[in-house]
Amino acid sequence: MTGLHPIALTGVDTHAHIFRQDLPMVANRRYSPHYDALVEQYLAHLDRHRLSHGVLIQPSFLGTDNQFMLDALRRYPKRLRAVAVVNAKVSEAHLDELAEAGVVGIRLNLIGKTLTDYSGPAWSGLFQRLATRGWQVEIQRGIEDVAQVVPSILGCGVQVVIDHFGLPTGGIDASRPNHKAFLALLGDERVWLKLSAAYRSQSDLAQASVVLQQVREASGGIDRFVWGSDWPNTQFEQQTDYDRQCAFLHALLPDAGERAQVLTDNPAKLFGFGISR
Repeated sequence: MTGLHPIALTGVDTHAHIFRQDLPMVANRRYSPHYDALVEQYLAHLDRHRLSHGVLIQPSFLGTDNQFMLDALRRYPKRLRAVAVVNAKVSEAHLDELAEAGVVGIRLNLIGKTLTDYSGPAWSGLFQRLATRGWQVEIQRGIEDVAQVVPSILGCGVQVVIDHFGLPTGGIDASRPNHKAFLALLGDERVWLKLSAAYRSQSDLAQASVVLQQVREASGGIDRFVWGSDWPNTQFEQQTDYDRQCAFLHALLPDAGERAQVLTDNPAKLFGFGISR
């Protein structure tokens, strides 16, 4: 499936990680893997579930060394895109290298971190540079304060993708100012949401269904929703796996037409699948 001809789009998993446990890892990381998660394993999951394409997300414990992910992109350029981790002063030459391999955005994993002033010149300068490339900025942060981060980034002209339902542990309470601000963000046509990893918010299907209805209403539909398996489900490997995450999506979106939109139409637009590189 890596020949010269484009691969027919049958579904996109927009959130997965690959790594080896022997790779250099950043200090003060929250997690260290005790196993390998290889691109061939990931592609086997896609094949089994008849998903044609995938998006690799740089794991936070590997920091800004995206090389392992880039190697996978270069081996499977027709099937994969990626979201990298970079520092604010990353060079244009390095961004060119990332783009050539298939990177279409950067990630800010802000879990457990003190919020930086992303409206400052260093970060806003980077976001403006990314905007000229048509890249996205993906954010992982809890619902309580994600709305503090997003507006200044949107002001730089990039699209923003919010991870994992916005991490609404305990659900979304629209009477709470921070939750109300989060829902208001979703009304912006530049903001996308990943219907992924409900387990990271301790949400079961019933709770996730309620959240889905709330975010659907706030977004005016499902046009900017995408799905991700979050494989290999780091820190939750004993609770879930790829098959169960696929089953969760089918139960969450039982309508085949809506599911197809989230799995194909929406990610094709956001990640540029079907566009030659």
